Amino acid sequence: MAKLKGKTVAIIAANEFEDIEMLYPLLRLSEEGAKIILVPVKKGLHPRPTAEKPVSGRYGTPIPLEVMEEGKRYICLSLDEIEENKIDCLLIPGGFSPDALRIDNDVLELVKKMNSLNKIIAAICHGPQVLISANLAKGKRMTAYEAVKDDLVNAGARFLDEPAVKDENIITARVPDDLPEFCNEIIDALSGE
Repeated sequence: MAKLKGKTVAIIAANEFEDIEMLYPLLRLSEEGAKIILVPVKKGLHPRPTAEKPVSGRYGTPIPLEVMEEGKRYICLSLDEIEENKIDCLLIPGGFSPDALRIDNDVLELVKKMNSLNKIIAAICHGPQVLISANLAKGKRMTAYEAVKDDLVNAGARFLDEPAVKDENIITARVPDDLPEFCNEIIDALSGE
């Protein structure tokens, strides 16, 4: 049974995102029936930035994906095409991408709107840095990659060294090894389990 049929998950990433932290949720959540929207933000570090160069991960995965046909498991939309009331979950992979996303006012506005609508916001690895910059960490139980721990604590979050942590509508996870637990939390939250 497809637990997420009728649900939409937007995965937002800038250059140098952690490839597997975008790919694994795309496959796992689409497998459960979710519609996946990839939202590439042409910002951040890149060794060869050009207007034609797609947003790509640390290991070279481009958005849109070269190995998967757009329109089957995912579609690509630009940030200004996103309608937060039509999205059930906003997912933020880690890597170096959150450095660029956290200083983009349009991204922060999207995150804040999603939160005000009580939509699921999921962030893994360095992804919670975006939640800090959107002022969503204070008073929340959260986890992240070890290097982000002090940032979360200083922002008023209660840091837990656990694979995945859900606090109300916010789900966080530490590292790629925690992707199964992270995705399970997202699936449970979106399916109402």
